[in-house]
Amino acid sequence: MADRTPHTTTDAGIPVESDEHSLTVGPGGPILLQDHYLIEQMAQFNRERIPERQPHAKGSGAFGRFEVLEDVSRHTKAAVFQPGTTTDALIRFSTVAGERGSPDTWRDPRGFALKLYTTEGNYDMVGNNTPVFFVKDPMKFQHFIRSQKRRADNGLRDHDMQWDFWTLSPESAHQVTWLMGDRGIPRTWRHMNGYSSHTYMWVNADGERSWVKYHFKTDQGIETFTQDEADQMASIDTDYHQRDLFEHIRDGEHPSWTLKVQVMPYEDAKDYRFNPFDLTKVWPHGDYPLIDVGRLTLDRNPTDMHTEIEQAAFQPNNLVPGIGPSPDRMLLARLFSYADAHRHRVGANYHQVPVNKPQCPVHSYSKDGAMRVENVSDPVYAPNSYGGPAADVARYGEPAGWEADGEITRAAYVAHAEDDDWGQPGTLVREVLDDDARGRLVDNVVGHLLNGVSEPVLVRAFEYWSNVDADLGKKIEQGVRDKQDETDPKAADQGNAARGDAQAKA
Repeated sequence: MADRTPHTTTDAGIPVESDEHSLTVGPGGPILLQDHYLIEQMAQFNRERIPERQPHAKGSGAFGRFEVLEDVSRHTKAAVFQPGTTTDALIRFSTVAGERGSPDTWRDPRGFALKLYTTEGNYDMVGNNTPVFFVKDPMKFQHFIRSQKRRADNGLRDHDMQWDFWTLSPESAHQVTWLMGDRGIPRTWRHMNGYSSHTYMWVNADGERSWVKYHFKTDQGIETFTQDEADQMASIDTDYHQRDLFEHIRDGEHPSWTLKVQVMPYEDAKDYRFNPFDLTKVWPHGDYPLIDVGRLTLDRNPTDMHTEIEQAAFQPNNLVPGIGPSPDRMLLARLFSYADAHRHRVGANYHQVPVNKPQCPVHSYSKDGAMRVENVSDPVYAPNSYGGPAADVARYGEPAGWEADGEITRAAYVAHAEDDDWGQPGTLVREVLDDDARGRLVDNVVGHLLNGVSEPVLVRAFEYWSNVDADLGKKIEQGVRDKQDETDPKAADQGNAARGDAQAKA
């Protein structure tokens, strides 16, 4: 019977004589430079890692499908959302701050990045498991990420610089309240929701515009870890979430999410009580109820983590006809920054990696560059008179947009009637969380603040939480001071003195 084991080859397909022994001058002699297979193995190994993502480095994902189950065509002409449509999908879950080797169960937002391979091109969303974010202006995004990463001097993550940034950025309070609550550590990726967080524009076949937010509600139900459970799991299995998703899909237990959207009429945005484009705010469901759209199901694992997940490039500038951006400043910045990150991390032709290729025909004028593997044919410029592709304004119309005017300036958003940094997180604490959840929120914040946060930042943190909710702030401060008393009475006395000085100056 013939041996069915495939024969090892070089990357060029040439048979290899040995997987174990280098080419040498006799059994005890030196290795020869002409051993091209050894050179190929060593050189490839030195280059087989690409730079990890700056945020969202630790993660994994799977493939599946999105099925439209309801009719929302009155709101958008996008082919992917037309009744009865099924679209292939890729999703990547991740943490934000941790490196590729960090534990899955750290307290951190979870990325929920989605690529839909539509008939009109790829439509990408880069969301989280929270409906809001820490900052609202992209000028602060880089600084926020650096505050969550590692110090320059000792290379360690530092709670003091995290709280330093948060307490000096009051707009972060809504997201930090989510982060420090139960949902700050999902039990699995299967047991968490996903949100676009950003506001997008939908345009229907008649050219009518509206604003939309996406909510992917887990069909498995919300489940979370306590801090203690997460800490234990981090020591048992640092890849717990990645392993859980892979094994459930492998065993035929396919997770799913129901997509619901909030739709705001275009004109409502101008005088809505909250700025609808502020990424730190939600639209209350009483104002704009959830509308069912369809179901996302994951049913296929990657077969090569590097090519199918690590090289996957999600970019919110991938917007198909019928969907556009909004005046959300964070979204507008991401239209540039994500594609730019992929060009740096993967290469100029990252879109030719199979996992990133659209499933519809591509007729672009992109040309050459490193790792260009698809042939280009003349003409390579536009306009031309030789039959090259041409934009079709009559068919696709003008890009989705909105009116804007005013002097060029650097300024905050114009505040709407009920805009402030503390109102919505306060509502979350008082009206959404029950007593037990509020108790766990206090415990989580106290534990976090006791981990190396300096006294001046502690004082600001107590004020921060008191602005969210006065009773919550008192409990957090009392919890910290009680713990300090137990461990170091002298430090507690110094803290109380510092607090008095701060209050006197105020």
